[in-house]
Parts: sequence; structure tokens; C-alpha cells
Amino acid sequence: MELSEQELFRRQSLDAMRKMGIEPYPAAEYPVDAFSTDIKANFKDEESGQPVCIAGRIMSRRIMGKASFVELQDSKGRIQVYVSRDDISTEEQPEMYNVVFKKLLDIGDFIGIKGFVFRTQMGEISVHCQELTVLSKALRPLPIVKYKDGVAYDKFDDPEMRYRQRYVDLVVNEGVKEIFQKRTKVYQSMREFFNSYGYMEVETPILQSIPGGAAARPFITHHNALDIPLYLRIANELYLKRLIVGGFEGVYEFAKNFRNEGMDRTHNPEFTCMEIYVSYKDYHWMMDFTERMLNKVCLDVNGTDKVNIGNHQISFKPPFKRVTMLDSIKEFTGYDLTGKTEQEIREVCKALNMDIDDTMGKGKLIDEIFGEFCEGNYIQPTFIIDYPKEMSPLTKKHRDNPDLTERFELMVNGKELCNAYSELNDPIDQLERFQEQLKLSEKGDDEAMFIDLDFVRALEYGMPPTSGMGIGMDRLVMLMTGQTAIQEVLFFPQMKPEKVQKKDDAAKFTALGIAPEWFEPLQKLGFDMVDKLKGQNPNKLHQDLCGYNKKNKLGLTNPAKEDVENWVK
Repeated sequence: MELSEQELFRRQSLDAMRKMGIEPYPAAEYPVDAFSTDIKANFKDEESGQPVCIAGRIMSRRIMGKASFVELQDSKGRIQVYVSRDDISTEEQPEMYNVVFKKLLDIGDFIGIKGFVFRTQMGEISVHCQELTVLSKALRPLPIVKYKDGVAYDKFDDPEMRYRQRYVDLVVNEGVKEIFQKRTKVYQSMREFFNSYGYMEVETPILQSIPGGAAARPFITHHNALDIPLYLRIANELYLKRLIVGGFEGVYEFAKNFRNEGMDRTHNPEFTCMEIYVSYKDYHWMMDFTERMLNKVCLDVNGTDKVNIGNHQISFKPPFKRVTMLDSIKEFTGYDLTGKTEQEIREVCKALNMDIDDTMGKGKLIDEIFGEFCEGNYIQPTFIIDYPKEMSPLTKKHRDNPDLTERFELMVNGKELCNAYSELNDPIDQLERFQEQLKLSEKGDDEAMFIDLDFVRALEYGMPPTSGMGIGMDRLVMLMTGQTAIQEVLFFPQMKPEKVQKKDDAAKFTALGIAPEWFEPLQKLGFDMVDKLKGQNPNKLHQDLCGYNKKNKLGLTNPAKEDVENWVK
């Protein structure tokens, strides 16, 4: 493993601690009884001297002779700590201040502080350290932002690095932790809302023999013991509706779903969807229910029913606007698709210069038109209602128009947020629609639904009138936190594997007569492959190796100039 100069220095500090009898990774519990934000919030000058025990990372230090100030970061915030030589140096550890604190501790290290709270002469609430304990030595330096002449250096703001090393992002970038705290509040608020109605949270299978409940391309795996293919779920809908058949009034689940599709600022192959199903309700009731839920969530998370995203202020105050899908398409394209055949809709797509193919059925064509010309126009929460039957294989026919279904999607900030139906509970109609989906699959549509005959069987036993709704939790959190990329609200978004620098193996270096102890120094100097040595200036290379050995205190015997000359021939 290649180590930087700072990483080597920290390892040397680690060894020095151990030689002094200090364990840099102690096993014992540390009795924390206070947090930075609570100390500041509850401090009263007349109560100065209150004992506290805190722990956290060193984020900055100001060493001033025999007294110093440290900024300590715990899970809730930061607080200043005053450290004095005479307070922490003891007969058992006389060098605790001069050696351990000043020389062996670094920014990023975890320490424990026992002491008391006071206010400094500058008016800052601080902790006076009386006992310091090393809790964990950090072997990599944190990318702490430094400012010089108003210019910031070492900022940790590259998105790829932030998403790949979220643990660093959370430590050094303000506001990141708050996003994920709000994410938790979103979940809590929704659970409170559903539970207040008496609906039950459940769990359904993630590994499924038939990936049903949505039109999407699944991930596939193989179960060795059963010798069958299994799929990571694309939706939990069909299982939840089985529970409605089983007699529950209302069930919901925060489900991890997986879809083997593209990735962008609003899509991740692994995402969270909340689905809820309530018996004896319809999609009109569900629209009112959804409005109330989102209004509550927004108020609980942000203290207001409005959120700012980019240049838009979005209000979640009910009621939300309602527009039929065909009216929306007519408004933004000028084409009325009411009663149109698949071929006629194809002609419309061609007139609109859309990229379509023969695998797309009527429903997919309409969906593509809406997605391209209509969806992005709905910034404020808007229910798009009454979808064509071909787009909704699990939805009940519209009570007034058999060519439509009782379905809505909620559009916010130009994207779909949730999807809801008056659920289809006619088993004969359901089977026919599954069979239509099978025809699409045969045409080459790899996102067409599988036929789940067990679900049809469940419906044959009878399912009461039911309304169901699914909402993308990641997109909801994006809205509630004002983020425009889904990666900002996922702790660990999916990433391509890191590129590994190609290196020659030891045998190739040995073949040139290079001793093993010089492999790493050569690689640190940029010679990962022996071919790079060819034609190098031997005097400069010899000088660089000797300098590296001395600077990093490796204690190696420097190579002879003649040996280096042979390496570069």
C-alpha cells in the first residue's frame, strides 16, 4: 500500500504512542455524558464549572506554549476545548501535553475530554480539559478547508469523491449530515401519519420468483438449493395486495426496490419506495390522503409547507391541481389522443419527431409523449389523472369511460413523485391485462410485466375495493431538502468501481536487480512499471531515492550509483 508523507508520519506517531504505553485504540467504554450543542444551549454563567465528559474528533488546534485550544467535533456539532499542560500532565504521564498532545495527536484523531464548562474571556462557551484520553488515531489526514487571501484550498467538493467517500463528506462538509437527518424525519412523519389511521407496517419478499407490480427490467440471480432463477423486486405491490385479500384494512411498507436501468440525477438502481394499500377506498380518497400526508411531512421536516428548489418555491398546501393525462397532452402538444388507435398515435409521435420503435405498444407511446412534452411543465404539485387503460395493467377501469383507468400520478418540480390507483380487483380483467403485457414482452419490450398467476388466484378469492399509492422516498427527500440530484440524499449511491493504477509485479523489478525494499519508494516516485525506468537520468533517480529514504526516515541502505545506472539501461 502506497503511503503519503503525512500517512507515514501518522503511523510513526502511532508507534510512538504504543512505546509510551498509550493504546491508540482502547477497548473500554468511554462514559460520554454531554454533547456540544446541548452544552452551549444549556450553559448559564452562574453555573460555570459544571463537570462534563465529551468525546469527538480534533478539527483544529491552536497551540500556544503550555496552553492550547482545540475544536472538537462530536455527533451534534463543535465546541472549543481549553487544554493546559499542568492539567493533563501527571506523574504517570508527564509527557501527555508536550509529547502526546502537541506532537503525536493530529487533526481527525478521536479524543475524550473530562473537565468543566466555562466561558472564555472572548465570550465563547468552552470546556476546560482536566483529563485527556486518546480514543482513536486517524491514519489518513482529513481534507480540511484552508483559506488564504480569501481563497479556499483543499475543499472536498468533487461530487464523485463526496459520494464515494461519504464518510469524509459527512465529517468535513457542513449541511450534509442535516440532509440525512431530514431524511429520517420524513420517514418518521409518514409513519406517524399512517399509524394514526391504524394502518400496519409490513415486510414483503425482496427475492421474488416473479418480479411483478411494475413495468421495469429486473436484476436476476440464481438460488442454488432450489435451482431456480430469482429476481430482486422491482415493486412490492402484488404482495401487499395479497395482504388486503387476507383481511388487513390498510398495509404499508418502505421497500427497497431494484431496477436494472439507467442512472442519472433522479435514478439509482437501488431505491426506496413507500407503498400503501387501503381497503374500501378509491383514487379520489387517495388524492386527498396524499395531499394531507405531504403537507404534514413538509411541516414536520421544514417547519413550513413551502420548500425552495433552485429558482422555484414549491407549496405543499392542499388542494393540489388536478389535470387529466389526455388534457395535458392536448395542452402541450396540440394533439387530442382521445379514441386514437395505436397506429394513429404512432403517426402523432412521428409528427412530433419522437424516437420510437416497433416494440412500443399504445401505452408506452402515450407515456413517451407525456414524458417528453408535458411532465417537465408541472412545477407545483399537480395530480395527473385518468390514464389510458393500456398504461395501467393493474388499475380499475374508469367508472365513466372504459378506455381510461382510475389512476393518478403526482408531478412535482417536473418529475413524478407518486403513483396511485383504484386497484383492479376483477380477476378475469386482471388476467386479460397480464396477457396483453405478455404480448408486449413477445414483441421485445423487456420492461413488460410478468404474469403472476398466484396473484390472479388471490384475486379469485376476492379482494375488496382498494386504493393504493406508491411514492419514491428518495425523490421526496430531494424535494424536502432542496436537492436536485438523487446522489445527495443517498448515503452510498451506486458508483463505478474506482480505477486502480496498473503496477508491475515484484518479479519484474527483481529481474532488473532491484532489491524488494526499493519497490515502494520507486512506485511512490512514479515508477509503477519498470518500462518507465528506461532512459531516466541515473544521477537524478539516485538522488531522488536517497532523498526519499532520508525524508521518510526509512533507514534503508542507499543503492549504489552503478546499480541505478543498470536499472535505467
